Amino acid sequence: MTWQKRLFDLFFAAILVIVLLPIIAGLSVWIWIRQGRPVFFVSERMKTPTKPFKLWKFRTMSSVSSDAGVSGGYKSARLTEIGKRLRARRLDELPQLWNILRGDMSFVGPRPPLRQYVEAYPEIYAQVLKSRPGVTGLATLVYNEREATLLAHCSTAEETDETYRRFCIPRKAHLDLIYQKQQSMCYDFVLVFETIGGVFGGR
Repeated sequence: MTWQKRLFDLFFAAILVIVLLPIIAGLSVWIWIRQGRPVFFVSERMKTPTKPFKLWKFRTMSSVSSDAGVSGGYKSARLTEIGKRLRARRLDELPQLWNILRGDMSFVGPRPPLRQYVEAYPEIYAQVLKSRPGVTGLATLVYNEREATLLAHCSTAEETDETYRRFCIPRKAHLDLIYQKQQSMCYDFVLVFETIGGVFGGR
């Protein structure tokens, strides 16, 4: 990550934390009252092929003793009404501003992968994770809806895992490497504004 990109992340994350703090606090109280604890969902992700970090989100599903792997259709029954609303506008990802301030993530980059996939495909992620993981990115904008559709049809954890490995990892990695080759501050601005437009435009 260049110092310009890191400065961009710090500057805008700090501004957004100040501006959005009342909303984040309000959502935290709303979730706590309506769903109870925990308010946040904390999951291990990989910052580099060897360095993990804790990714923060608002909790959107009912809690279970063990929860692993990507979310497929078999988890849909656990999605709460509040969770559906949060996910519709990606508000569940607001706590990731903390990850950006810590340096775990950037605003733009590949979505941070689970350890199991980084260990299963070391050659792919050795290249992809040369870029700092991001809240949004080219792969998120281009492939997110397709991925959601594919995984929604999966009725078991095993089917979800197989589908994700077969269809999602290679396609997302391809897009992440295209972004990596073309990365610039101007390109990051374009991807951020396209993400905002998609969220508020209902796409």
